[in-house]
Amino acid sequence: MEQFVINAKTRKETGKRVAKKLRAQGRLPAVAYNEKGESIMLDIDAAEFSKVWRTITPSTTINLKIDGQDNMAFIQSTEYDIKADKNLHADFHIVSGTKPVIYTYKIHYSGTPAGVLQGGFMVKHIPQIKIKALPQDLPTTVVAEVSAIKIGEKLLVKDLNLSDKVTVMTPAEDVIISVAPPKK
Repeated sequence: MEQFVINAKTRKETGKRVAKKLRAQGRLPAVAYNEKGESIMLDIDAAEFSKVWRTITPSTTINLKIDGQDNMAFIQSTEYDIKADKNLHADFHIVSGTKPVIYTYKIHYSGTPAGVLQGGFMVKHIPQIKIKALPQDLPTTVVAEVSAIKIGEKLLVKDLNLSDKVTVMTPAEDVIISVAPPKK
């Protein structure tokens, strides 16, 4: 998997005036929080951040290089101006890689259930699942392959094809989808 890198410099000054000045120079004010809750104020290249931000998912780890030092991090949140089509601020969460994190994933579906092709109706039961894993072991997305599901059958959480490095927090017997018979 490609490693995304964002170069950052620490900054001392805060406030609206400083943030405006940074943005005018093509820079982006940001803050990085570590696992202890401590914060570091950062100054990053806006174009570099935007390129990475548009490419990754919320569970993708990046290499946040602060003053040349590598840190594994997630982009926690961003403030985005939709009219100007640019980011105004970013928050990062620096992780050690030794403590598991919990993420909620929206379930994506692959294929058309066999039962739907026979006239049945696909019924979605749960839209998302919770996963616990080390940051580097988190999947990019969770995809449920539904092609083999026939009328009257169900796809359960335990049927998802996930890595053995992740722990699914959602109950294994929860139904993701089922295929109902056609109405008469």
